[in-house]
Amino acid sequence: MGNVAIVTGGTRGIGEAISVHLKEMGMQVVANYAGNDERAKAFTEATGIPALKFDVADYDAVEDGIQKVEADFGPVSVLVNNAGITRDGVLAKMNCENWDAVLQTNLKSCYNTCHTVVPGMRERGFGRIINISSINGQQGQYGQVNYAAAKAGILGFTKALALETAKYGVTVNAIAPGYVDTDMVRAVPPEVLEKIIRKIPVGRLGNPDDIARAVAFLADERNSFMTGATLSINGGQFMAN
Repeated sequence: MGNVAIVTGGTRGIGEAISVHLKEMGMQVVANYAGNDERAKAFTEATGIPALKFDVADYDAVEDGIQKVEADFGPVSVLVNNAGITRDGVLAKMNCENWDAVLQTNLKSCYNTCHTVVPGMRERGFGRIINISSINGQQGQYGQVNYAAAKAGILGFTKALALETAKYGVTVNAIAPGYVDTDMVRAVPPEVLEKIIRKIPVGRLGNPDDIARAVAFLADERNSFMTGATLSINGGQFMAN
């Protein structure tokens, strides 16, 4: 059996594509999910990948979930922090609950999972951590101060953790997707989505496989010299330095 991988938010959209690509690489993948039991069951039936329900914003739930994965399949050597939510609104009208929910799920979850798996990765001398950020963490977005702050925080988190783990054979990288054809993006009003697509130089939304292929590259055992990096995959919409 290959490496054991956990993909948070791994049963839908970008996460589903990532889970499938890692399985195709020969990994034992476990896909985490938050609440949609029916969707998770359908995902497992279609892919053969087990799905495990726990709240990534809850440290104890994360610790228990990862302990279960390791008891059933072995030590986790690949972690993809993909789980994320939106609670959009301009700052003047944003309540504390919507701020906290997004920061807890999108950013604190990275602490929760990494704090749990990094010690074992360090001891074994190998690990691959890939954190999914966003173009809106790089350029900002109107009505998304919570989401942009969380996704920008992921980029700083990635660089700092990469420095801490590099000498132990553990790489930590980030991907900042642009607008990808998922349920979250399709929930945007059609007239707004049309304006977004017009701003993408390649002339289309991304698809989940565009992101999953990059995750597979970063997760590969042979990719040992790239750490602390951010791959911007956005169709040319935002070209980061």
